[in-house]
Amino acid sequence: MRITGSITALATPFDASGELDLDAWHRHIALQLERGTEALVIAGSTGEAAALFDAEYDTLLRTAVEIVAGRVPVLAGTGLSSTLKTIELTRRAAALGADAALVVTPPYVRPTQAGLVAHYCAVADDGALPVVLYNVPGRTGTDMLPETVGALASHPRIVGIKEAHTDESRMDALLAFKSADFTVLSGDDPTACRAMLAGADGIVSVASNVLPASFRRLCELARAEREVDATEWDARLVPACTFLGVEPNPIPVKALLERQGIGRGLRLPLTSLSDRYAAEAARIDELVRALERECVESPAT
Repeated sequence: MRITGSITALATPFDASGELDLDAWHRHIALQLERGTEALVIAGSTGEAAALFDAEYDTLLRTAVEIVAGRVPVLAGTGLSSTLKTIELTRRAAALGADAALVVTPPYVRPTQAGLVAHYCAVADDGALPVVLYNVPGRTGTDMLPETVGALASHPRIVGIKEAHTDESRMDALLAFKSADFTVLSGDDPTACRAMLAGADGIVSVASNVLPASFRRLCELARAEREVDATEWDARLVPACTFLGVEPNPIPVKALLERQGIGRGLRLPLTSLSDRYAAEAARIDELVRALERECVESPAT
């Protein structure tokens, strides 16, 4: 399995009472597919996976698989602090119809590099789903080093990595392991263009929740090595990507989604966007709508 291109880490919409808003979930996924998103991540950190009950996780994944109906790959976030629990959740995701598992480095417990190799090999050896590694040290407290990725990249059930480390040298090091069987994906919206121009296979994006057509265009330009066009388009996305970092993810992106009629609010301990960013949210919402409208009305050539 090759998972490439513009991939959205979906936010989970809740209603005013804090329950899953399945109508908004259906509309959100349908628009992603309509606007060209090439794969979807369900119940990752952007999807507030830690705040979901087991039955909710199952409902989100099962309905997503039904809506997508095989048109694009569906990845399930299954990474937990325990290897055995990660295996158990990955099996559950497979039974619900996921195509692959996005497995973050075990949060909080801070395993050694040898521990990471043993962890990922155990999950992959179990065979429930193809595994995409996910490194985001700012969230988990553990940095999976390039040599560790190299040790895992040849495993037949480990099919890629989402790398959220922003250093250019890190992406360059990982690209040495890219192959027909192992994809290298950026996990950082602000540096995704640079990564793809260097050879990365795509982006697992937060911003594409509200900019799906815009990120599909960015991926197409960058992966076609149209450096000038890609860089110019990326510059137009910078204000939105910057706004999405003003408070911890997914607070800002859910503020924009709410303006689009997709869900209301987050689950504690996450709280809604601070009032001091309300005016900026309104401005970015207008920008997002304009960029998407341009993509829909004037497809890139």
